[in-house]
Amino acid sequence: MEATLIDERFLSKLRWRCRRGLLENDLFIERFFNRHAESLTEFQAEGLRVLMDLSDNDLLDLLLRRKEPEGELVRADVQEVLSLLRTVT
Repeated sequence: MEATLIDERFLSKLRWRCRRGLLENDLFIERFFNRHAESLTEFQAEGLRVLMDLSDNDLLDLLLRRKEPEGELVRADVQEVLSLLRTVT
């Protein structure tokens, strides 16, 4: 299956949707967009959308590896994006 890249308009809306209340989350998300905005696929965008539905504290727990995804978060798209968000280098 070919990965479909998102267009500039969708990327702009996604960036807006990803703004968070906790600076720590924003730093992870900003780094993610700086590295992956040009190559972001629809699959990854859906995983990111699911993560953005979480509360700030739950999201931060996942980003800092205090918790691992469970329940409806155990999905390939969420796991892939979470791995990219957690990557330091």
